[in-house]
Amino acid sequence: MTAVVGELVSYPVKGCAGVSSGEAVLTGAGPAHDRAFMVVDANGRFRSQRRDPRLALVRPGIGDGDGDSGGGERLTLSAPGYEALDIAVDLDSPRRDVELFGQGFRAVDQGDAAAEWLSSVLGAASRLVRVPPEHDRVTDGRTAGTSGFADSSPVHVLSRATLDELNRRVDGPPVPMSRFRPNIVIDGWDEPHLEDRADRVVVGAAELAYAKLAIRCAVTLVDQRSGGKAGPEPLRTLATYRRAAAGGVAFGAKFSVLRPGRIAVGDVVTVTAWTDSQLDEPRPV
Repeated sequence: MTAVVGELVSYPVKGCAGVSSGEAVLTGAGPAHDRAFMVVDANGRFRSQRRDPRLALVRPGIGDGDGDSGGGERLTLSAPGYEALDIAVDLDSPRRDVELFGQGFRAVDQGDAAAEWLSSVLGAASRLVRVPPEHDRVTDGRTAGTSGFADSSPVHVLSRATLDELNRRVDGPPVPMSRFRPNIVIDGWDEPHLEDRADRVVVGAAELAYAKLAIRCAVTLVDQRSGGKAGPEPLRTLATYRRAAAGGVAFGAKFSVLRPGRIAVGDVVTVTAWTDSQLDEPRPV
């Protein structure tokens, strides 16, 4: 079967719910607005579902005040049981220091209304910050890239065949795709983990280059619908067959953007260069 884009998802606020769409503009930093915002604690350290699973309940929306074009000038936040918040995105206020995985960045605070709303939903003092226009972060991996506040490389790719293989092994209810929070879901491959070996990929008007494996963490244990922990899967099963030589368990792959462009659900995914599986890559010395 021909491989195609089965789903496109962006995550405007790091750690919060994803936004599915029929098409997306893939920028050098990944899908437009992906992880452009981040929730931080009172000390500027990022909040993650690892410790704040209720972030999954927060549903962001990006717009420009006209409703449909999604220009990024406005942000809406909603959550069950809370009145939705709509704010104008601030790019001009003085920058503040924030911390992501121990690395320091500068960000634009989005004001007291957003801070109060998020603090109420999460039950802990929080503020919302945005990547400033001058943000110039460089990510690691085989092919370097750039991203907003994503964990690392800008585009996370996962195939349906890879998820199906996991669920074939899981002793219990199937694990949904949402637990892994991919940007691009590929349908049509009849073999799992081909994303590990796809070195160069053309999709729509864009071209991607392999950066590294996606090493999974406790976020995969969070039910994305309820915002609560859901048990030992999928990490328990992944540990039986997806241990990476470099450490952790791998599921899916991260890519950098070689050529930005518009992509859409249904676009053919063409791998123009393959490489060996990266699961057995030795740990860096």
